[in-house]
Amino acid sequence: MAEIKIILAENAGFCFGVTKAVEKVYELAKNRNNIYTYGPIIHNESVVADLERKNVKVVNTPDELSKIENGTVVIRSHGVSRSIYEQINAQGLECVDATCPFVKRIHTIVDEESAKGRTIVVIGNPTHPEVEGIVGWTNGPVYVVETPEEAEKFSVPKDTQICLVSQTTYNYNKFKDTVEIFKQKGYNINIVNTICSATEERQTEADRISGQVDAMIVIGGAHSSNTRKLYEICSKKCAYTYFVQKADDLPGDFPDGVKTVGITAGASTPKNIIEEVQTYVRTRSDI
Repeated sequence: MAEIKIILAENAGFCFGVTKAVEKVYELAKNRNNIYTYGPIIHNESVVADLERKNVKVVNTPDELSKIENGTVVIRSHGVSRSIYEQINAQGLECVDATCPFVKRIHTIVDEESAKGRTIVVIGNPTHPEVEGIVGWTNGPVYVVETPEEAEKFSVPKDTQICLVSQTTYNYNKFKDTVEIFKQKGYNINIVNTICSATEERQTEADRISGQVDAMIVIGGAHSSNTRKLYEICSKKCAYTYFVQKADDLPGDFPDGVKTVGITAGASTPKNIIEEVQTYVRTRSDI
């Protein structure tokens, strides 16, 4: 097979918020016992497994949290609701807050805006931990709208004052479409684009690269929201788009005619996994 050209996205892999959170947990694991993260620190199984080997435990619910008698709880980059902070403090546990600053900003916005009497609308996945955390900082009515189709069906009294924010990893183009729908409904609405700038850059780059290649590889955890968005974007431009967690998930051979392969990765993908995928693609071209 002829040598395959690889185009690697510049904005692939760990983002600022994830890097900060992961580094903090590894630092704590070196010097302390009884380290817990509220939810997996990132949506990447290999990183979570490595931390488990270093005795870092994961708690996923308030009930599991209530069973911890002493130790340190790390808040991951996705953030948590106000009630989780209150529970950690009430139990006398140490809290290390690694919430992404972009997510923290949303917490502040919805806290302040809902306190003024505005109804909060969050554009995002209602079951994603980031969105669950955002909802947990509101002080009044709150709605989560996941798609433009749901926005079309959304209805509250016309005089309702609304503050609209977004999950940081939401698809930027869908966000614009959804915002336009809300505008057309004529609500008194304060729109705050809270999509992370790194997410927007990553999605724009993925869209561009996937339109230039014969095959596209999107690397990330199976539960990673931002990686799923990348796959959704790339698969519209490139018929041979692969969503993988590691190099072993790729096919033995690419389809005939594949001469150029693009690679991007979600914000929870370590550099070593990206490098392994690159090596795999180069190995295929040598066969």
